Amino acid sequence: MATQEQLEVRALAREFAKGEIRPQAEAWDAERALDPTILAKVAELGFMGMLIPERYQGLDLDLVTYLTALEEISWGDASVALSVAIQNGPVAGLLLRRGAEEQRERWLPELAAGEVLGAFALSEPEAGSDASSLETRAESVQGGWRLSGTKRWVTNGDRADLVVVFARTRPDSQGADGVGAFLVDRGADGYRVGRRERTLGLRASETVEVHLDGVRVPDEAVVGDPTRGFQYAMESVILGRIGVAAQALGIAQAAYEHAAEYAVEREQFGRAIADFGAIREKVAGMATRIHGARALTHQAGGELQRLREEGRVRGNGFPSPNALAAMAKLTASEAAMWVADEAVQIFGGYGYMRDYPAEKLMRDAKGPEIYEGTNEIMRHVIAREAIREVKEARGG
Repeated sequence: MATQEQLEVRALAREFAKGEIRPQAEAWDAERALDPTILAKVAELGFMGMLIPERYQGLDLDLVTYLTALEEISWGDASVALSVAIQNGPVAGLLLRRGAEEQRERWLPELAAGEVLGAFALSEPEAGSDASSLETRAESVQGGWRLSGTKRWVTNGDRADLVVVFARTRPDSQGADGVGAFLVDRGADGYRVGRRERTLGLRASETVEVHLDGVRVPDEAVVGDPTRGFQYAMESVILGRIGVAAQALGIAQAAYEHAAEYAVEREQFGRAIADFGAIREKVAGMATRIHGARALTHQAGGELQRLREEGRVRGNGFPSPNALAAMAKLTASEAAMWVADEAVQIFGGYGYMRDYPAEKLMRDAKGPEIYEGTNEIMRHVIAREAIREVKEARGG
């Protein structure tokens, strides 16, 4: 059952999404750009720092309340929610868990206030699903490091003020070993934005290629151990995947509401199409999948919250937080795609037209099935964690 705080935050986020985000979503999609003021308005509500503690000027919400707000923002427009999720999850989360106190004091208050926008640069042209094969190099130089390489699919990479870059700190290392996490100022010499991707959905989100041409950063820019950055990235991905599930839920809920309203209003053969059994079956399936995915997403968030409060990384038994996050992302994203497809079908010919919202939501729904790890990778993660649990139980 939702707490009073969760209900209040959900209501606030829905009101904001309804008044400030949704009316502009169609135009943003067509123009492939967000209103430059929208994230500042999100920040005014404190939603750019939902998981940041109060001592760093954040809201210090629990994970389930955060997921609730993120879903409502995505209900308004998923492109906005993606930027909010990156800010709260991988960027701020990495600093909170692994950053030095000086780094937290320097960056977290500005991230919470929306004065600084964050980006997360892990993937590369040849290191997508297999992110551990990254080739970007960090060469140790006097007083710091020199970064060289290319990053791909960096959301906010062209407008972020703070970019978390992962690079190999040991020339002879392979896989997850010898990778560091670096805090890079987008204005640094050698930081160059390449092409912007032309995406199927979330068209207002600015996803770019980033070239690092000998970018110099000081030693103070290294987060934690300079050889354990990949581990830190994977820790961040757990929260990131649960956030993707919440984004998918917002898309699914929007598609469901539009379709149900249209079914009640649209008449054929002398009555509302909502009275036909085929449409009722679709509506029932949509509602059921959304509520099931939401329950799993909130379970994943609640479990991760509990373990963090206890100071632990893994729980006892299966599913682990890693597996739960993968389950939530897999289930919610596939629910969103299915619900959006059914919404288009309920709208019929109008659903295929850009004059109605269903086709945009269907395009947006595809994204969560791919980013933060494809759903094929999610199945791999779930199976790997389940098999690990069996082996551990057998003493293997």
